Amino acid sequence: MLATAVRSLARPLAGRVGSLFPRLFNAATDDVCPLNEQPPIGVVPKKMYASLIRPERFGDPTDAFKTEVIDVPEIGDEDVLIYVMAAGVNYNNVWAARGLPVSVIKHRQKKYGVENTEDFHVGGSDASGIVYATGKSVTSVKVGDEVVAHCGMWPKDDPFLAEGRDIVCSENFGVWGYEENWGSFAQFAKVQAHQLMPKPEQYSWEECASYMLVGATVYRMLLGWDEHKMTKDMPCLIWGGAGGLGSHALQICRAIGSRAVAVVDDEEQRQHAMDNGAVGTLVWPDYNHWGMLPHWTDNKAFAEWTKEARRFGNDYWEALGSKESPRLVMEHVAEHTIPTSTYLCDYGGMVVCCAGTTGFNATFDLRHFWMRSKRFQGSHFANDEQCYAFNQMVIDGDFKPVVGRVFDFEGVGEAHQLMMENKHPSGKMVIKVGCHALE
Repeated sequence: MLATAVRSLARPLAGRVGSLFPRLFNAATDDVCPLNEQPPIGVVPKKMYASLIRPERFGDPTDAFKTEVIDVPEIGDEDVLIYVMAAGVNYNNVWAARGLPVSVIKHRQKKYGVENTEDFHVGGSDASGIVYATGKSVTSVKVGDEVVAHCGMWPKDDPFLAEGRDIVCSENFGVWGYEENWGSFAQFAKVQAHQLMPKPEQYSWEECASYMLVGATVYRMLLGWDEHKMTKDMPCLIWGGAGGLGSHALQICRAIGSRAVAVVDDEEQRQHAMDNGAVGTLVWPDYNHWGMLPHWTDNKAFAEWTKEARRFGNDYWEALGSKESPRLVMEHVAEHTIPTSTYLCDYGGMVVCCAGTTGFNATFDLRHFWMRSKRFQGSHFANDEQCYAFNQMVIDGDFKPVVGRVFDFEGVGEAHQLMMENKHPSGKMVIKVGCHALE
């Protein structure tokens, strides 16, 4: 531990937050520990570095996220404080940075009251780290455990749990690091004990911070709906096959043995999708029928849209290698693609949607929908059982984390800006936090 810290301090630290501290952290006298040093296991400083969003900075992520020193949060009886080693980047904190479609800070103030709510947002809904403190009622983890965190939060006494209902459908369900505060873009994160699972030993801290939010979301989408869950040899359509959701979905498809065709942005992404389990690919700029469905009374526009959608469907068959329509379509692009997804989906099949990255107005032809008994299903993250099952897939080697790029701590804003502008790399973007101490 000491040798690691000395080696870190021996290198140039210009431009790093840690350069403000030219000596080793002293738990007895120092309020905050530099990023390039890890405090002793179980020693929690009074303050921490965090990349914050404040209402007066809402806008582009590069302007919204700023590194500040704040108090380490206090934990309750059922809570755990983890020292964050690495944090994953997700689109939810693009919305948080912009204050759209709602301000997450005002949302919490309305929910809990201004006097009980921070006037800032610590984002980050994916984390790998080490347990540094536990509430007095916590027995599932102990100080020193290496863990990954899922982002589902809910009251322990929620009536849905007592009734045996799916907690994700409760109005009390919240997403840590987005709807709830104290996420992973900070040295220490406050979580509920049930959120924590064992870190897969074979993967790095950065890899282990990359997979849980997206992976558990996709696991529920593909396997969480009994009548429509993905099965071996099932034909599927996966949008955004080279991005975070798509990369995770394709690996799960491969593990189950389904046949997935992935839609990607360009020729360079084709191989990435194939490497992750796609049996074929389509490149969406090759088609021109994206966006909201033309009104059915506009005969010319509707006919043109239908012709192009059929061309897309024929190319799907060719990519799949057989004339079978997808029994399951994984949607997150939304406004641009839902008309095609619902049109192409097979008789009795399902379109399952977890996001709206191109907009929230979904249009589709109801005639195809009811006459062919299709299902449109909303899906939002996952419950404990699904998170634990997906994490076990990673531990067992059935899923390999896909990291596209790793950023230093000061790169939080840049990473989200790239995601907002759709300029992010294939795979998942990750932020180093405590990992700085390993350099």
